This record gives sequence, C-alpha cells and structure tokens, in this order.
Amino acid sequence: MKRFGIDIDGTVTSPESLLPHINDHFQLNLTLQDITQYELTKVLDISPQTFGKWFKEAEPLIYKESPLAPGAKTILDQWKEKHELYFISARRTDLLDITKKWFDAQDLMYHHIELIGSHDKISTAKKHAVDIFFEDKHDNAVAISEELSIPVLLFNTPYNQKPIPDGVIRVNDWNEADSWVQSWLQQQR
Repeated sequence: MKRFGIDIDGTVTSPESLLPHINDHFQLNLTLQDITQYELTKVLDISPQTFGKWFKEAEPLIYKESPLAPGAKTILDQWKEKHELYFISARRTDLLDITKKWFDAQDLMYHHIELIGSHDKISTAKKHAVDIFFEDKHDNAVAISEELSIPVLLFNTPYNQKPIPDGVIRVNDWNEADSWVQSWLQQQR
C-alpha cells in the first residue's frame, strides 16, 4: 500500500473551475488557454490586492461549485481500495468544512484532507510520508520532487509549461496518471 499526496484545485477539480467566476466578476471572456501563468494577477492585469480581496470573498462559492476533473473520480475510486489518499491543498484552513462537503457531494473517499493555507506543501508531504504526489502548480511539483525524492505527476495545463526535471512526470489527464502509476507500482515490487 502506498500513500498518495494529492493536490485538490486544478488536479482533482478541473483547472477551469475558476474561469466562470473570474469572467463573471471581472467582465472577461477568458478560456483556459488564456491562463498561461499560475499568478492570475499578471494574466488579468489587476493588482494583487484587488484580486486577493475578490478571491477571498469568492473562494467558498468557487470551491463549492468546482467541477471534478474528467476521469478523476473513476481513478480515485480505484486507488482508494489499494492506497491511502491524502489530499494536501493550499486552501485556507477555515475552508475545511466546505472542502469536506464538496468531497461528500462528489462521493469521493479520502483518508485525510489537510488544508495548509500556503503553497509550501513540502513539510506536509514529508510529515505524512507520501510516496508520490499529484500537482498542477509547476514550482510545487519541482520542489516536492527535489526535496522529497519522490515522483510528482504534474497535470498538464497552459499555466505550467516551464521545463521539468526528471522526477516530475507530465500527464494530460487522470487516465495517463493511472497508467504511469500502475507501471511505477510494478517497479516497486
């Protein structure tokens, strides 16, 4: 049995989850292809203060309404029988109740959910001794891989296209992630 560290937003949820909310509030018409960097204030050309104020207010609704990434439930349902699923997210800790309700509404099982309120997931991944990590934020994926010497699957998006080191594996969807994981598990025996 392996322990999987799994990011939530942009990994388990669709990377497009924020877009309807951003487009509605800021009167834009962006698609995922327009989001070419993780730092949205640069993409939207607005101040971090303006975006931060809006995001803090919008976060609960965004998380409540986030659609699942295609294939995520099917694969996670298969993995939950054989592995421990530890969801580690940069979401604020006060959003745990909303997060757990979303998991329940999606009928997604978890062994543990930890909201750390920052993007520094290394210490949490280390504390829980995860064997592999699943992420959409480029610098998180690289840092976790390099610090913990574990494989990190990076879900391919327009905002994470910088080069990746050997320990980071780019996947396009949950089926590709599962194929890579099955091969990796065979090598672990």
